[in-house]
Amino acid sequence: MATEVLMPRQGQSVESCLIVGWKKQEGDTVAQGEILCEVETDKATFEVEAPAAGVLLRILHQADDEVPVLAPIAYIGEAGETVDTPSQSESAAGDSASGGPTAQAEPAAPEPQATSPTEAVDPEKALSTAETTTTPEAGERFISPRARRRAEDAGVEWSGLSGSGPGGRIIERDVEAALASGAPLTRTAAAQSAGASVPAEGSGIGGRVRVQDLGTAGPDAAASTAGAPGAGAGAAGSPSAGLPAFPGPVTETPVRGVRKVIAERMLNSLQTTAQLTLNASADARALQRLRARLKESNEALGLRGVTINDLVHYAVSRTLPMHEFMNAHMQGQKGEAVLTAFTHVHLGFAVDTPKGLMVPTIRFADRLSVRAMAVEAKRLAAACQSGSAGSDDLAPGTFTVTNLGGLGVEHFTPVLNPPQVAILGVSSIQLKPVQTGSEVEFIPSIGLSLTIDHRAVDGAPAARFLQALSAAIADVDLLLAL
Repeated sequence: MATEVLMPRQGQSVESCLIVGWKKQEGDTVAQGEILCEVETDKATFEVEAPAAGVLLRILHQADDEVPVLAPIAYIGEAGETVDTPSQSESAAGDSASGGPTAQAEPAAPEPQATSPTEAVDPEKALSTAETTTTPEAGERFISPRARRRAEDAGVEWSGLSGSGPGGRIIERDVEAALASGAPLTRTAAAQSAGASVPAEGSGIGGRVRVQDLGTAGPDAAASTAGAPGAGAGAAGSPSAGLPAFPGPVTETPVRGVRKVIAERMLNSLQTTAQLTLNASADARALQRLRARLKESNEALGLRGVTINDLVHYAVSRTLPMHEFMNAHMQGQKGEAVLTAFTHVHLGFAVDTPKGLMVPTIRFADRLSVRAMAVEAKRLAAACQSGSAGSDDLAPGTFTVTNLGGLGVEHFTPVLNPPQVAILGVSSIQLKPVQTGSEVEFIPSIGLSLTIDHRAVDGAPAARFLQALSAAIADVDLLLAL
């Protein structure tokens, strides 16, 4: 009996994984423990091993498909063994329930129904019909979720496409090929296109054909629109002469993996918390002096790699224990909310990676020396950028620091990382006029932006924390002695 290969669960918060690529193909012989494919979560990339030895009989999901955890992604068994895939079982169950064709009866092609352009169409019904349609020539058809989404978004009727994937499976490039051979339709236009003429290019974004474009491809319509104002790319001598039709080429990228998770979390953060941002600046002269000394220190001390950001992390880790209400989580809503304050500082910090924003955590940051903190920060950042960060590296912290100072940003509004109640944004060092006695002196100052969850922290306590942090940064050289 064939063995299922399941999408592994990577942490309690992970609901689905993206298949990065397959190392083995259908028909390949695999050994138990051999790597079958790589999958990606919102946090890192992992390898999926073969749970048994045998032949890779069927691959159920292709690269770039997003698959729920613990769902089957492939089958391993003996050569020549047949397997019932979930798609086949569900299709058979659906046919039986609806009184449709059985395994012994050849499925009949659905009878097309002419639809008036003005007749209301149920998009869900149209999509449902497209998803379950089969063709007598190809029998049972399979399409990858990524290809299905692309087809639905572009208005492509996929049931008639030829699949180039394993076992005739329709994959995204098959949909793209269909798009290249004709104008893409919006979903509503696709549903109402029966019996209507479809123009070579529509008035929608990227030339997509909309409902109002249907029936306007005839010679008379072409003649009437050829001389209409704004037709084509513009009259000779006009500013738009020689330019493509508005708005020009566009690129549509499905939101997947890390970017999808970031989008969901950012929206959830703003929708479920009461965010308030306070801005201040700290005297950065001690930071700059200390950084210069560390950079020139004996290499054997291991301090040359300590950055200004590491020094800010150190100042934060020493200031938070004196303001425990800032080092906290708030979970739940309304009457069920619980505020949890932490004794130790587990400092999250934002890392820019090719896949998007990631926030690893320096555990027990309040117990680490500045050198140990710098070493750990570099290790975590490298792991995030290479995609090798583990779930422990990305465990939720108690407070987050995000630094855009290296990009010249002077002030910004960091977005909370729930359930944390505060996040610190660090900006660039700028000369700031400061009155000293009767004189005005320009002092290097580092910008600080503190966003709090106003449900858990009031403005005045937050301002006192920001004031204390500014003082700690201004005397960071003395802070090291504590």
